[in-house]
Amino acid sequence: MSTGAGASDLLHAEDAPVDEILAAGEEQIVARSPLQLFWRRLRRDKVSIAALVFIGLLVFVAVFAGPITRLVGVPAPNVQSTTALDEFGLPLGPSSEHPFGVDQIGRDVFARTIYGARVSLTVAIIGTGLSVIIGVTMGMISGFYRGWVDTAIARTIDVLLAFPVLLLGVGLATACSDKNGCLEGFKPGEGGLLQPGLSIVIFIIVLSNWPYVARIMRGQVLSLREKEFVEASKSLGATNRRIIFRDILPNLVAPIIVYATLFIPANILLEAALSFLGVGVQPPKSSWGQMLADSAQIFDTAWWYFLFPGLALLLTVLAFNLLGDGMQDAMNPKGSRSR
Repeated sequence: MSTGAGASDLLHAEDAPVDEILAAGEEQIVARSPLQLFWRRLRRDKVSIAALVFIGLLVFVAVFAGPITRLVGVPAPNVQSTTALDEFGLPLGPSSEHPFGVDQIGRDVFARTIYGARVSLTVAIIGTGLSVIIGVTMGMISGFYRGWVDTAIARTIDVLLAFPVLLLGVGLATACSDKNGCLEGFKPGEGGLLQPGLSIVIFIIVLSNWPYVARIMRGQVLSLREKEFVEASKSLGATNRRIIFRDILPNLVAPIIVYATLFIPANILLEAALSFLGVGVQPPKSSWGQMLADSAQIFDTAWWYFLFPGLALLLTVLAFNLLGDGMQDAMNPKGSRSR
């Protein structure tokens, strides 16, 4: 009677060391955490990885803008040089001394562009972070407690969403354009809480963004509060605070990360638009939007002053959008779209 191939394999398997068999089995059934699964899906998306690398380089440039300008050998962003202008007082284009050329008063465009990255990222990240904190908090309270609390928060969100963001920003920035700012502080004469420049731009971003975050989180919480694990926590006597922060909030991490990534490029564009209109970051601090506004006057003779900050703004917003799409696909593979 022939044992066949199956019996032969079985005999060889029996002769194999037990440790090797267990090791092979462990390799086949190894478990992966949600973070490992997320990274495994994300790294397959080459476009998202390229966007992530670009954003990492942009953050590096923004943080080390000073050493980079000194390494390249260009002057500081606010240094004016008449020698960089021609005999007619017009700005000169890209050269070995000024890789991106100079503006109409002789300031180096390369230095102002990389310092503008610092302003844009600071405003976008801080504004997005505060918007997410306020929006998630209000959305969880509204969705979990419902009743009159939900009604009050929902109607407040509807009112805030009815305001046109740019007009609201221009109005607030104009009202706070005085050197003392607006919204008096705790001590008379110490100046307002909102000062012209970065603080007013961040305030506008937070005021216009948190209602969107709150509405999204409210819908998520309304669904999660009816799940079995929440009912189980209630049956065990867990308090509402524990249910919100220990049971519901961890399930909101994925949508929070995705929407925050998508809000950052929108906030970068909003900061650029406010600076372009003259109510954002104030001179002499450099901003991409402000540089685009200044370049409009000399666009026909100094194309480089418009090109380089415009490209920086375009590539930054595109990179964040691509990364946000990739993260959304990695966290929700069932609903991901094919690229």
